[in-house]
Amino acid sequence: MKVLTFLFFITFSLIGFQIHAQETVIDQVNYDLLDKYIRAAKDYYPRKKILEAKVESAKTAIPLSVVSYFDIFNATYFYRPDNNTVISTPGTGNINPYSVNGFQFGVNFNIGTFLQKPFANRKAKAEYKVAQLESEEYDHTLELEVKRRYYNYIQQLTQLKINTQSVQDNKNVADNLLHKFEKGEISLDIYNQSRINLVTANTAKIQSEVNFLSAKDALEDIIGKHLSEIK
Repeated sequence: MKVLTFLFFITFSLIGFQIHAQETVIDQVNYDLLDKYIRAAKDYYPRKKILEAKVESAKTAIPLSVVSYFDIFNATYFYRPDNNTVISTPGTGNINPYSVNGFQFGVNFNIGTFLQKPFANRKAKAEYKVAQLESEEYDHTLELEVKRRYYNYIQQLTQLKINTQSVQDNKNVADNLLHKFEKGEISLDIYNQSRINLVTANTAKIQSEVNFLSAKDALEDIIGKHLSEIK
């Protein structure tokens, strides 16, 4: 009888293992919800906002580089009122250093600045292109990171379900073997092993709860919202 009871205990455990093995992560992936998580991350995540601001800044620099062509010209003027007293130099008589009175205008042309402008304009356009590519690259990186955290969240959720069921199965076995042990139908070793298995299952469940909460926090951190807020 004791041998048959032990075999029953082993068979029940194997059946429970097979039921747990049927759990799958793939069937629990909700791709529509995952797309919403990705969009939320792109709207919220600070790094993404920084890159978008860099793109806008680089874009603004292009028209500024065009307008800066006017920097090569430097206009000046001088006004000397009519009948103004001339400069008097002691011992030499009166000397008027101006050939004409009234307004005098001048324009300076900086050839060095002029030669630099085409390169500055090209540089501004190149920096804008680089900023765009960096933003596009990070879109891809961010998408992969959201997927990674979501898949890990699903994995931990599935593992938690398995370990929760395992605790219940081991508790049922331990309770059943307790009655049999009290009736003298099984040995103390068999009953003790069922209690050890229950403690092990409970420990695994607690760890899976921690892993699940950590995965949930990591996913919510990158999408910027609680999962319950995104349907």
